[in-house]
Amino acid sequence: MNAVNQTEFRQAMAHLPAGVNIVTTQGSGGRCGITASAVCSVTDSPPTILVCVNRGSASHAIFQRNGRLCVNVLSSDQEELAKHFAGMTKVSMEDRFSWDIWDECEADQPALRDAIVKLQGSISDCKEVGSHSVVFVTLDRIAVSEQGGGLVYFNRDFHRVQRER
Repeated sequence: MNAVNQTEFRQAMAHLPAGVNIVTTQGSGGRCGITASAVCSVTDSPPTILVCVNRGSASHAIFQRNGRLCVNVLSSDQEELAKHFAGMTKVSMEDRFSWDIWDECEADQPALRDAIVKLQGSISDCKEVGSHSVVFVTLDRIAVSEQGGGLVYFNRDFHRVQRER
């Protein structure tokens, strides 16, 4: 059996469509947010998701220290936000959180007002795998909006997904 190299793996994963999310946290460790496509459900008993966070990112330690986060599932018209939180623009983290896009009524974590889903919870476990941490989050708050379409990342680009009516 041949070993799979990093380039092959990255090319294959570029062809795996994935939802686009902005994962946020605030607390004693500070406030930050990242764009992430490596988010998925684990179990519904208790409601748990996982989020993969690069251990080399400056945000990694902040997520770990705060112990809580919010996964904001982006709508089809939030591509520009995805780019900002992916670090594709020159907008500072402080500026991103100063915009009038945050829902102040949403518990203790930064929640995007127009996200189609908001999943908030506490980090219950964390496993280091290669360059990333697989962060398990037990959810304590879920908000779902039936408005608009979704945003996916496929073949190294953002694509809008609309529900058929």
